[in-house]
Amino acid sequence: MKKTVLTYGPIAGVIIVLLMSLFIGIMGKEQDYQMGEILGYASMIVALSTIFVGIRKYRDEELGGIITFGKAFQVGLLITLVASAIYVTAWMFYSAGGGADEMMTAYLDQMVEKMQANGATQAEIDAKVNEMEQFQEMYKNPIVKIGITFLEIFPVGLIISLIAAALLRKKEDQVVLAE
Repeated sequence: MKKTVLTYGPIAGVIIVLLMSLFIGIMGKEQDYQMGEILGYASMIVALSTIFVGIRKYRDEELGGIITFGKAFQVGLLITLVASAIYVTAWMFYSAGGGADEMMTAYLDQMVEKMQANGATQAEIDAKVNEMEQFQEMYKNPIVKIGITFLEIFPVGLIISLIAAALLRKKEDQVVLAE
């Protein structure tokens, strides 16, 4: 299992970091952050699809075609943890270079513009700006930043692991019937 996790976890992590870098590079500072969020989660789904491949390969090549839901879920979860660690590490490096601060400021500016366009009152806008400024201050703490970043990707991998484990589990009698 270790070989599978240490193969597919880094593959997923590298894919998500490359896609994240690509989208940040293409979209730049003038990006639509709502679209960026959609692309970000779509990238995570694409990258974490390696969980299916990893579980299937582990089941077929290491376990002779038989795997329980629990074991499949364990493999998926470990792949998710490795990929998440790579994603968090990459984000911390990007953030250390000031990229996250620039994104947060641009996001806040875009949010204020949208609120104004939608007819929000100045009091509503001020309250939202205050809320975001408090979040930005909290986000300066590396532990908070690591936790928030981890919680962006981990739930996606958790869901994919559950789905993959359910779809790929095979009992011994299923393998015999398939032959």
